[in-house]
Amino acid sequence: MKTRIFACSIISIILISLCSCGLYDNAKDDDVIRAGVLVWKYSDTYGSAVRLAMKKYVAEFEEKKGIKIKLEMQDGNDDQATQNNQADVMFASGKDIVIINLCDVSAGSYIKDLALKSDVPILFYNTEPSDSGLITDTSSIFIGTKPEEAGIKQGEIFDELYKNDPSSIDKNGDGKIDYLMFMGPTNNAEAIARTKYSIDTATELGYEMHPLVSEQICNWDTAAAQEAMQAQIAALGADKIECVFCNNDDMAIGVIAALNNVGYNLSGETNSSKIITVLGVDATDTALEYIRAGKLAGTVMQDADSMGKAIVTIACNKAQGKDYLDGTDYEISEDGFSVRIPYAKITKNNIDISD
Repeated sequence: MKTRIFACSIISIILISLCSCGLYDNAKDDDVIRAGVLVWKYSDTYGSAVRLAMKKYVAEFEEKKGIKIKLEMQDGNDDQATQNNQADVMFASGKDIVIINLCDVSAGSYIKDLALKSDVPILFYNTEPSDSGLITDTSSIFIGTKPEEAGIKQGEIFDELYKNDPSSIDKNGDGKIDYLMFMGPTNNAEAIARTKYSIDTATELGYEMHPLVSEQICNWDTAAAQEAMQAQIAALGADKIECVFCNNDDMAIGVIAALNNVGYNLSGETNSSKIITVLGVDATDTALEYIRAGKLAGTVMQDADSMGKAIVTIACNKAQGKDYLDGTDYEISEDGFSVRIPYAKITKNNIDISD
């Protein structure tokens, strides 16, 4: 009997301790919003800018509304199994809303089931689930961009650069553009659309686009892109490459690092024969520096600040029991479940709009 009483006492102490650290604190407080954020990878440059913007707008929201927001973020480190484990703890801890940037866009059903079982609202952002049912089945919402828009604008930047100085791109003067494509994950809607629409747009504008090799799959990663570009330089020769399209700036930075190693795209270079047109997407701080230095020809701005503001505003509405878009100027897009943040073209001629 004493043993049983002792064991019960120990269990009680453990449960009290867990509650005091908030792990199983399910008591609601009308003056506190408890939001969890499942992030696909902290080291992603654009994703980091979105996280900083979220923290910035949480502070603004607290000041304006007089409501405390407890924001807990977890790094999935690009591993869906890790993110699922983090989701288990997060949903059990009594969040008012869970904000999700999926590691694997094709593998969100586990988190969807957790949300439905826990009756906790969720919001997806940045990486759109490949199955829209993850959003619609949970009466959720997605905050991101229009996938094809970045590709279209990248193709338009190419057109502007070519018209400004055709010989700087079509170096052999044969009327064809010999290009390389550096792609993100093959199952990612943004990567697929950026790859397709950048080339489709250039083609529609009258250019004969000739891929030197198949897409280089580098999963948004700088080191992977640098390694792949080094291999292509060795196989093709840098002088045979006329343009490089990259699905994001991190990969563009890797491509430029490989070019720098063989004397191309160096800062301040004015000899067009030693510059290869490289295009990115995101308008990261490093990318903007590279545009000013003449290393990167252009990028498409994915507005991290606007993304962070939209996430915080819309998530806080839902966490307080309101409609997602209550009292905002945001609009649901034609798909019926998303809010799309627009892109903008950035080159040396208009780089000030990114500041």
